[in-house]
Amino acid sequence: MKTVVPKKDSVERSWYILDGNDQVLGRLATQAAVLLRGKHKPAYTPHLDLGDHVVIINAEKVKVTGNKTDQKIYTRYSGYPGGLKKQSLQEMLNKHPERVLTHAVKGMLPKNRLGRKMIKKLKIYTGPEHPHQAQKPVELPEHLRRA
Repeated sequence: MKTVVPKKDSVERSWYILDGNDQVLGRLATQAAVLLRGKHKPAYTPHLDLGDHVVIINAEKVKVTGNKTDQKIYTRYSGYPGGLKKQSLQEMLNKHPERVLTHAVKGMLPKNRLGRKMIKKLKIYTGPEHPHQAQKPVELPEHLRRA
């Protein structure tokens, strides 16, 4: 029996829409990462990008458990002396809620050029509207949803 490796041209990409309204941040990010990697497909191959496009709406309504809003800190460093910037999760959710989700999903993808290619298929919007109506995104089917 031969192993069939899918070709890059034969990949069919679907568009899925995920609603962040009252969803837990990590669980929503996990669903998005699985769809972006293509792990829900029977032809999944770790070294190929077989994933689908994911549109997340209502990113500002995502919730977290415990005291993470105050205790979770996002840091970034400019490279200059005194250039370390810190923001709590609450500040990030108030200013840029889409960055919180992007950061969470990006941490679940491969840390190489394949992961950088996958993250480009993630579209995040703060409100219920998105400009991808022409692609006809569908709600995530029940058999793909995680608890």
